[in-house]
Amino acid sequence: MSSDPHAHPLRRSTDRAPRSGTRTVSLVLTFRPDGGDPGAALDRILDQVPASVRELVLIGGPSGGIEERAGLGVLRLGAWDFTRGDIPHAALLAATGDLVVLMNADGSMSPQEIPHYLHYLESGYDFVKGSRFIAGGDYADYPLSRRIGHRALLRVAHRLYGQHLTDLWYGFCAFRRPFVDLLDLREDGVELGAELVTHALHYGLRVAEVPSLELPRRHGPSHPRTIRDGARILGALLDERPHNALSRLARSPARGSRDASG
Repeated sequence: MSSDPHAHPLRRSTDRAPRSGTRTVSLVLTFRPDGGDPGAALDRILDQVPASVRELVLIGGPSGGIEERAGLGVLRLGAWDFTRGDIPHAALLAATGDLVVLMNADGSMSPQEIPHYLHYLESGYDFVKGSRFIAGGDYADYPLSRRIGHRALLRVAHRLYGQHLTDLWYGFCAFRRPFVDLLDLREDGVELGAELVTHALHYGLRVAEVPSLELPRRHGPSHPRTIRDGARILGALLDERPHNALSRLARSPARGSRDASG
């Protein structure tokens, strides 16, 4: 067994945290298709990328050239291929940084929040995800139907995994590069943010939620698909559940009170 605590992807909070500033960072940006020319949106994002990010991996993006930024390497992987599912896994697999940050490129997420995510990774957490529903977070537009469905899925996730999360499918997250292989990503149609969280829970990673402000979209289509997305995320939660989770899910306070009365 390696004596280096950083060599094992399941490093826990009790292990020695890495020294700040010693890790390279890759930022993965995903551009959904049919949203028009994203060049202006990308320029706004690049102007806000912190200096700690040394690599930018793009799925989709402008068809023309990208203005070079000092110290920032750019890897372009072509268009988002809907024929292979909704999830651009190739970008995560291509990232070479020690730490990987995932963001949507529609302008709803701010790169200025990235240092906050990295701070928690450097402090010993395994997987850091944004939340719009904790103190300091907020959202620009979240229909009532999606809020109701989201709360129901959070309850299921808590019963299955025993974790108290506040935002299940928000796609702004960060983790160490060795977790890309551990997370076993598949092109099954589930939104990438939700799939990452589900796998992180399945493997018992130490998850931190940080407040994130969801801004109005500046680029790309907005097609809420509450029922379809919710059904896929529920399926992912059930597929990845721990072996003893179904029995835990079946035990409810109401059932316990009936058993006691009998």
